[in-house]
Amino acid sequence: MYIEDTIAAVSTPRGEGGIAIIRISGSDSLRILDSLYRPSRNGGFDSHRFYYGSIIDPNTDVILDEIMSVYMKAPKTFTREDVVEIHCHGGTLVVQLILAAVLATGARLAQPGEFTKRAFLNGRVDLVQAEATIDIIRAKTAAAALLAQSHREGFLSARINEIRDDLRHILALLEAYLDFPDEDLGDADIALVNDLSCTALSKSSQLLDSYQEGRVLRDGVSVIIAGKPNAGKSSLLNMLLSEKRAIVTSVPGTTRDIIEEVVNIRGLPVTLLDTAGICVSDDPVEKEGIHRALVRIPTADLVIILLDGSRPFDQDDVLSFEAVGNTAHLTVINKSDLPSRLIIPESFSLEQTHFISTSTGEGIESLRDAIADLFLHAKLTDNRELAFLSDARHRDALQSVVGSLSRFNASFVDASSFELLTIDLRDALDALGQITGETTPDDILGLIFDRFCIGK
Repeated sequence: MYIEDTIAAVSTPRGEGGIAIIRISGSDSLRILDSLYRPSRNGGFDSHRFYYGSIIDPNTDVILDEIMSVYMKAPKTFTREDVVEIHCHGGTLVVQLILAAVLATGARLAQPGEFTKRAFLNGRVDLVQAEATIDIIRAKTAAAALLAQSHREGFLSARINEIRDDLRHILALLEAYLDFPDEDLGDADIALVNDLSCTALSKSSQLLDSYQEGRVLRDGVSVIIAGKPNAGKSSLLNMLLSEKRAIVTSVPGTTRDIIEEVVNIRGLPVTLLDTAGICVSDDPVEKEGIHRALVRIPTADLVIILLDGSRPFDQDDVLSFEAVGNTAHLTVINKSDLPSRLIIPESFSLEQTHFISTSTGEGIESLRDAIADLFLHAKLTDNRELAFLSDARHRDALQSVVGSLSRFNASFVDASSFELLTIDLRDALDALGQITGETTPDDILGLIFDRFCIGK
């Protein structure tokens, strides 16, 4: 529910900083600022201009801080309400004192995401654009930020609206016929309905097919490096990270626990996990490390099976392949700078085999390309008009749309009752509306905006 009161919150991160921003939104914003502000010179507030002055304690008239303030008059604001921002020093105490003064003067503390929720409820953004705001904040790579920014600018919404407009056109034609049943639906209108419904289904399916790429850009993937001791797993981790994160020695079994780091690989956020060497061991600490590796491997999006090309294939290598099982994997042969002694039995899948040297760096860039291409399928570009689907909620809704349109097309060919056909159309339109917010239930809206931080 939208309550027309005035809200306030700190919009900058917690902790000390050079500057902090306290945001106020609602009809009382300017009155609250007037009550607390002492200008450096006389005069009122012009909209969208910064003013220098001080904030005082309303109870004691003591100056709390010198600040810059800006008043932004509705509707040309993010929330389409009157908005005030107070830019003060970023000390934890002074920020809390100013916020307390704002709340004491008539505002209430904003709930998580409430500023963005008001922007949505007031028609400033649709739900896709609102959700993109949190994706921009949480983006781990430039490519993920680019995708989120394209959603915030409305490119995905535009694709959804194209489908919606086609379906509304079809619905209007069918309802016109239902209102005037004595008039037949002409051949031209039948052809138009068929064309529009097939186009809408094609567009919906294309968006749905983009989900895998969009999801991994947004959320990233996990890649586990597995193999027998001393194959070079920690060295590979360090090479991919471009830093010495894991300890590397000539002693087998150096890594006993899982080392986890995030790296940007060709725009793809990748969580790399270096694991204990898989082998038969009597050492209780090493056995625990191996157990942890075996538990984590099935949960990974990809496993790199690292083999030592300078040593013969042995039982520990067999254990590595068995541990990976059906999990997606790449076979990587390390130490390509040394004489090869590795012969891999034909019974092991080697569809994607890469040769590298963690000593010289040979093959590392090709391996990075292979990891990125496996998930992005070479579809990532610098085009800012990206419309990849990236949210599971959007995917579920598009699946409903595709299902409804598939039923509609099959029924339309069979000349089914137009009354029944309109049910499938309305179901598809309702699902599209859940993506952009027109038909999203209030409880789902609450869950979406609860993911935001306070102040956004």
